[in-house]
Amino acid sequence: MMTIRSTCMVAAGLALATLHFAPARAEPRPGIAMQGEPALSADFTNLPYANPEAPQGGELRQAITGSFDSLSPFIVKGNAATGIRTYVFESLMGRNWDEPFSLYGLLAQSIDVSADRQTFTFKLRPEARFSDGVPVTAADIVFSMETLRDKGRPNFKNSYSKVTRVETPDAQTVIFHQEAGDRELPLIIGVMPVIPKHLWEGKAFDATTLDPLVGSGPYVIAEVKPGESITYRKNKNYWGKNLPLNRGVWNFDTVRIDYYRDANATFEAFKTGLADVRIESDPTRWATAYDFPAVKDGKVTLEKIVQRSPAPASGFAFNTRRKLFSDVRVREALTMVFDFEWANANLFSGAYKRTYGYYAGSELSSQGRPADEREGAILGDAVAKLRPEFLDGSYKLPVSDGSGRDRKLLRQAVALLAEAGWKIADKGLTNAAGEVFAFTIAVQNRDQEKIGLHFQRSLQQIGIAATVRIVDSAQFSSLQSTYDFDMIPATWFNSLSPGNEQKFYFGSDGRDTQGTRNYPGIADPAIDRSIAALLTATTRQDFVAAVRAEDRLLVAGFYVVPFYDVGGQWVARWNHIGRPEQQPLPGFETTTLWRNP
Repeated sequence: MMTIRSTCMVAAGLALATLHFAPARAEPRPGIAMQGEPALSADFTNLPYANPEAPQGGELRQAITGSFDSLSPFIVKGNAATGIRTYVFESLMGRNWDEPFSLYGLLAQSIDVSADRQTFTFKLRPEARFSDGVPVTAADIVFSMETLRDKGRPNFKNSYSKVTRVETPDAQTVIFHQEAGDRELPLIIGVMPVIPKHLWEGKAFDATTLDPLVGSGPYVIAEVKPGESITYRKNKNYWGKNLPLNRGVWNFDTVRIDYYRDANATFEAFKTGLADVRIESDPTRWATAYDFPAVKDGKVTLEKIVQRSPAPASGFAFNTRRKLFSDVRVREALTMVFDFEWANANLFSGAYKRTYGYYAGSELSSQGRPADEREGAILGDAVAKLRPEFLDGSYKLPVSDGSGRDRKLLRQAVALLAEAGWKIADKGLTNAAGEVFAFTIAVQNRDQEKIGLHFQRSLQQIGIAATVRIVDSAQFSSLQSTYDFDMIPATWFNSLSPGNEQKFYFGSDGRDTQGTRNYPGIADPAIDRSIAALLTATTRQDFVAAVRAEDRLLVAGFYVVPFYDVGGQWVARWNHIGRPEQQPLPGFETTTLWRNP
């Protein structure tokens, strides 16, 4: 099951075509956009998708599949409980999820950015407090950046290492300097989680912990049952409750998240009223299992929330660090073997469409769009290596006859594998050394296992021995972090304003650095160039060209066997839970819900 999104790793927003790319003015301002100007005026009263008159109080109960053994979401070690970054910690500025990437003052009341974005200043709100009552000061901001950079996840280091100098002329002012020319860095620092120096100084930040953490956010950690549940209680003395960003948000007195071992148990928890809302990821369950009495009696509402940002890019990720998957011909062949049409008809009630690339459904996608001169300049010598169908955007994913044994596609796959040195023999698909083509697909729940077993059956038809192994959430997290797998299901949530996270997803450094989301082990200088280009783009045309170049290279590299998407989210909600009519572009937003009186 998809975890209910409290906070989204996805930036969402208005179509980039509507943006005007103007340099930031060098003066204190309440907001900033990655390109152009923020959509909300300086005197906005609430986020467009929040109800400022929402009822307050009550409890929100969520049920998710998995477990946890840590409360720190900032480090590689451990499997952190859901919601801590959302409910407990804040940043200098907060997101409006109805824009590609715009920020508005939260802990900071203003930001002052130079035209080249190499110097940027935050002015803190004097009333900002941690939940223990201690003021948030410039010293906490500097300590947070340095601690996360040196001891946190690799994505923190990748971004914060670009800061060359920090000044704190007073307790409410922090001035950052960079020389890298990264136009996104002021915004990345703007969303940096702020941790209290007085509680962490001298402690082992990079060690897992089950001790409740202290932040400046609207909730505190009230109760922890390791691996079972975590409960957040609203801080009655929360310093920022009257800020425009927070009106109509954080409406519950408590938020409780319960963990269940498998998807069926998680669904039963919702069905019996132990959970209030659920995002359903199984189309068969959505089509056949939501006929229980509470639905028939009108006590549960079923709805589809349209997601207007790029579709999540998901699939079985090849680990190219393994010699078995180092040849792109092998990866393309296995992509041909995956029979989406059979799976969609027989496993998913025909609910899905195939997902193309990493920005599907948006103007950032390379699908159907030839590479122009701007892209050509970014691609450089990679142009000569791309097949014509990738350069002109005409490539299409394989379409089977839906039989589960499309001989034409299987013959094409066998031919590609033969080019790569693999041939069918008595004991299966083997190479010249007599090695058998065999690998393991690691999954973490029954839904993933189901599609893994389908792929396994298809692979058997050409002599490939694939084993599907289900592991618990802690083991799966470890496999991801250390890249100790052959193939795993993976998902990347890309936005209308991709930025520094792309290095964390697909940059060459992630091939050998543990803890990134570069699960396939991609190390392509052309992809690195496209990421660098999107980070330094100052015009819309250059930005779009850079993202399309990245998408084109990722698709042509066959780093995943692409999955599918439904174009939104299936949401089930008990009627005592209300929501605003408008939802942000990424979809269902849990933080704006309320409990009806």
